[in-house]
Amino acid sequence: MPFFQLMRRERSAHALARRMGYYCLAILIASSSWTNAAAQSSGETRANLAENSGLEASFTSQRERRVSRDDMVATDLDSAQGWSVDEIVHRALVSNAELMAARLDIDRARARLRQAGLRPNPTIDLEQQNGVFNTPGERATSVGLSLPLELGGKRRKRIDLAQAELEVAEAEIADRERRLANEVRAAYVETMAALRELEVMTELDDLDARVVRVVEARVAEGDAAPIELNLLRVELERLRSRRALIVGRLQAGLLRLQNMAGMPLDQQLRIRGGLPNAPLFEPPATVESALEIALRTRPDLRRAQLEVETAEAGLKLTQAQSVPQVTVFTRYGVQRSSFDSTPIGAINDRDKLFTFGVSIGLPIFDRKQGTNAEAEIMIVQAKHRRQFIESTVRAEVMSAWARHEAAKSSLKTFECEVLARSNENVGVIRGAFEIGAFRITEVINVQRRLLDSQREFTEALVERYRALADLQAAMGEIEKR
Repeated sequence: MPFFQLMRRERSAHALARRMGYYCLAILIASSSWTNAAAQSSGETRANLAENSGLEASFTSQRERRVSRDDMVATDLDSAQGWSVDEIVHRALVSNAELMAARLDIDRARARLRQAGLRPNPTIDLEQQNGVFNTPGERATSVGLSLPLELGGKRRKRIDLAQAELEVAEAEIADRERRLANEVRAAYVETMAALRELEVMTELDDLDARVVRVVEARVAEGDAAPIELNLLRVELERLRSRRALIVGRLQAGLLRLQNMAGMPLDQQLRIRGGLPNAPLFEPPATVESALEIALRTRPDLRRAQLEVETAEAGLKLTQAQSVPQVTVFTRYGVQRSSFDSTPIGAINDRDKLFTFGVSIGLPIFDRKQGTNAEAEIMIVQAKHRRQFIESTVRAEVMSAWARHEAAKSSLKTFECEVLARSNENVGVIRGAFEIGAFRITEVINVQRRLLDSQREFTEALVERYRALADLQAAMGEIEKR
């Protein structure tokens, strides 16, 4: 510490020089006699000291309230009984209201599958005929039964289409679960970033309390101008304003997590862990391995392939519906006749009739031409969509991998070079300031650079976590491996 010892020895000389400068400035500005100017200057100095002392007391009280509030928030978040990100993801997959509503699509698809397997209902016909005018005694009663026959494998193809639609619905829900898990992790890391920035600013608040005491002592001794205390006041208020924004971000992140996890919003959510030590997804060894897993397990890619199969099943059903509709029917009837004018008198006759027949529709005009063409277009459309989704999956995996590698390199630089030296610079500048070697503006500038470095380091941490979370989602994995 030779440098600081030298500064302490020269402190009295610097203080004397500053006092002489202030006295000369007072002489040039004063318009009255030396005695009155000195008395007025002394009175103003005492007033400024009293005002600055009250100001510093206010700063200290505000800092204590802010630190108390931040400590309370940190305690609520960094609790051993808090929720981890995996627990919040699991709760969201179980209790998210939107996901629960979407899962009902699977039940609807199952109901359609059940309906597709049902056979057409038979039809019963009842007919009654009564004679009028010249044949009032004649009557005929008949009962008929008709049953449509599904030829051409219509029922089987209808079941295949409904089964394909059920698998598409299941794949859609799996993809919704994948995206919801990624949204929860994104909200979690944003909340952790706000918490870390809040903790950094709380540490700076504690350091600023020491600077306030030093500046207050210097102003009282006449070794520093009151403007330095005003500059420090501006810096403290600026930090206070930013702290309020960070607290708002923190509370908003917690509410978003509660909403996605299906938790009551009137209860406080506690989460444990910190951003530097947050649980991370362990990626595969190579990007090729990640691509292989993604192409094999991504639910949206599987859904796209199932949509192709669904369109093909729809075409087969449409072609089967082009087969003529055949309906078999049978009829039983009783006919009663009465003859009055016969040589032997009135005669009553009763006939029993049994009829069997087949009704065949003639596909002359409607042969499902337009429906078949539409089904063929849907197949081509589904294939193009599957190709695009496969390209998107590859791009998402490669993009997340590149971001993860860049974030790792950035964090290594910050941890080894930037943060250590920034903290060392702040320590040296503050120590030199306390012995009078630097002004408060230089301390503030160095502290702002440290705050910027901490903020950029937090951004690098967030980017690493987000890149790994996006890589996990891009690979189609919901739970950590």
